[in-house]
Amino acid sequence: MPTLFEKIVAREIPADIVFQDDRVTAFRDIHPRAPVHLLIVPNKAIATANDIADADETLVGHMFTVARDLARGAGIADSGYRLIINCNRDGGQEVFHLHVHLVGGAPLGPMLSR
Repeated sequence: MPTLFEKIVAREIPADIVFQDDRVTAFRDIHPRAPVHLLIVPNKAIATANDIADADETLVGHMFTVARDLARGAGIADSGYRLIINCNRDGGQEVFHLHVHLVGGAPLGPMLSR
């Protein structure tokens, strides 16, 4: 059964897509945690970081260069931003389709609270 993100990539359900090419799609998070909160997902279905194959190395690298370019475009590259990948339930993953959260636009505070 396709994930929510697969349906967004295929444009079967609406999303505020800010970038799409033949390898990745980036869109605004519907529950933003910062002024800028984008999700960058591979167009190929990869469930978790544990499921990244050696052959996906270029694809995953592309996700990071797209994140860099989107941060620049959003005007947050110089002030700073965070890239987050959650893996499995204990890691906070909610949609089981690999994705990078790009968050910024305000001071983000410590990475983890005790």
